[in-house]
Amino acid sequence: MGLTHLLFQNPLLFAAVAVALLYSVIAHEVAHGWVAHLFGDDTALRYGRLTFNPLPHLDIIDTDAVLCGLRLGKTRAVNYGALERSRFGLIAVALAVAQQTF
Repeated sequence: MGLTHLLFQNPLLFAAVAVALLYSVIAHEVAHGWVAHLFGDDTALRYGRLTFNPLPHLDIIDTDAVLCGLRLGKTRAVNYGALERSRFGLIAVALAVAQQTF
């Protein structure tokens, strides 16, 4: 059952699922940016993406993609050259909150 189907069947449940999905994706992406920041890359910080405010994380393309089930979060830029201990830093950024993916 997709999100658009749920919208028409049970709008209240759709709203609850959409808010939960939105904040779980934001928490996931903030964790990637935070780990990158710990290893010396301040790209996410400079773009204002180390926040739980949904506005910096969304745009119309991302919102449509979420509703269609195609993509969940905005692509994060990581400056691999800025990561300290670049190989370990790259692995740590990639694995950040990996246990939350489903």
